[in-house]
Amino acid sequence: METKQSTLHVYEAGTLTVAGFNGHDVLEHVNIAEVRSELLELITEHNCETLAIDFTGVKLIPSGLLGLLASLRQQGVDVHLYNPSDDIREVMEITNLHKVMPMYEVEL
Repeated sequence: METKQSTLHVYEAGTLTVAGFNGHDVLEHVNIAEVRSELLELITEHNCETLAIDFTGVKLIPSGLLGLLASLRQQGVDVHLYNPSDDIREVMEITNLHKVMPMYEVEL
């Protein structure tokens, strides 16, 4: 069951939580503080251990969102990125964030 919370869409919540941005191609208007609040609430309520972010259809993301995802490790959550675009993949590799947030190509 898909739940819509602002731009963030939660597809599954639990120790493995799957969320995405519903194919929005550019996330320049994402409210980072709101997404952070929603993710932290999900993590706390569902004892999330792994957060899978689906970037299917997303071409660009703001740097603040990358920082947010990286900071979730401080909450004890592993963050995995699924279906990042070539541009997102390049940024992850340049910043070495791919070492702490593995990337996968799969159909979710």
